[in-house]
Amino acid sequence: MRTTQTFSISFFTRKKKNQPESAILYARITINGKKLEISLKRTIAVDKWNQASSKMMGNSPEGFQINKKINEVRSQLFKIHDALQKEDKVITVDLVKSRFLGTDQEHTTLSQLIEYHDTNMGKVLKYGTMKNYTTTGAYLKDYLKTTYQNSDAYLKHIDYQFTLGFESYLRNLEGLHNNGLMKHMERFKKLMRLAEDLDWIEKNPTKRFKLRFDSVDMVYLSKQELEKLKAEELENPTLRLNRDIFIFACYTGLAYADVKALNKNHLQFGIDGKKWIYTRRSKTNTSVRIPLLEEAENILDRYKDHPKAEQNNTLLPVYSNQKTNHYLKQIAKKAKINKKLSFHTARHTFATTVTLANGVPIETVSKLLGHHKISTTQIYARVIDSKIAKDIDGLRGRL
Repeated sequence: MRTTQTFSISFFTRKKKNQPESAILYARITINGKKLEISLKRTIAVDKWNQASSKMMGNSPEGFQINKKINEVRSQLFKIHDALQKEDKVITVDLVKSRFLGTDQEHTTLSQLIEYHDTNMGKVLKYGTMKNYTTTGAYLKDYLKTTYQNSDAYLKHIDYQFTLGFESYLRNLEGLHNNGLMKHMERFKKLMRLAEDLDWIEKNPTKRFKLRFDSVDMVYLSKQELEKLKAEELENPTLRLNRDIFIFACYTGLAYADVKALNKNHLQFGIDGKKWIYTRRSKTNTSVRIPLLEEAENILDRYKDHPKAEQNNTLLPVYSNQKTNHYLKQIAKKAKINKKLSFHTARHTFATTVTLANGVPIETVSKLLGHHKISTTQIYARVIDSKIAKDIDGLRGRL
């Protein structure tokens, strides 16, 4: 039950010590007999002040402005009192004064924003993505420490200059290239957009910052290189296994995490009565349905009884991503393929050499890859166009 409160507002002046003919104007708030004064920072002539009516006497412009200020402050203080009642606050003179001066609001810091993001998005985003956010957060804190000699900053103090400064700080880090730098800036922009959505800031200082990614040459295997890799005799069983799993990805387009997660439940019969893979992309949770090509099906049959696959209840005995990529470099060297292979090269190979180069429509390829937008798939089409142009240039020379 709300207790009855007495609330009153009055105005008075206090003479200046060195200028007795002048005085400072004050507002006094009283709640249940407790009083607190607020300086309105207005100087007035003592002989023009009427304490009985709490206003300036006369019709001078100065008197008009002072009396207007008094009315505005009185109205504002009553509104604050009403608002605090609606918020069901325990109203005190200190709280009313703090609200009037704007010092009662809790201003959120950058560290609090990062902590809020980690707590609430940790269950939504993938482990790898959250790991990247942790790195970006560490860079932001180090930037604060080295540039501003602070361990934290209020979000309201972060401006466009802070944003440009963070980019400059990242560019001075050894081993961080432009695209990696831009990914950190992208995550910083997303953090500040979250703060804006939460109404923690009125204006997003990173909105004007434009991300500038460099185009990267896409690594994929040509038809001849793919056949060469498949035919390479590998005595080492570990290399042979990793080569086969890589080939499987070349004929399914699945990313590393999705191949590793495959189990018997993902293998189903499709609309054509043949085996399909029904799964979801680990990165985007997008549903994908992939008809099994003969090369991929043969590899599944080859390893269906592998102890590691049976132990993990998976279709294939996949090594860690780091080890797999390490073995792929050895395999490429043995097969005399002068390309820096990684597991993701298989996905690029599926999109270019296996599908688009063989006339599969780009709309179908986009579905098989689990892309949300066909524009994401079109980068592979541009790669194919460049290959055609190169081949035709060679033909012109021979003709």
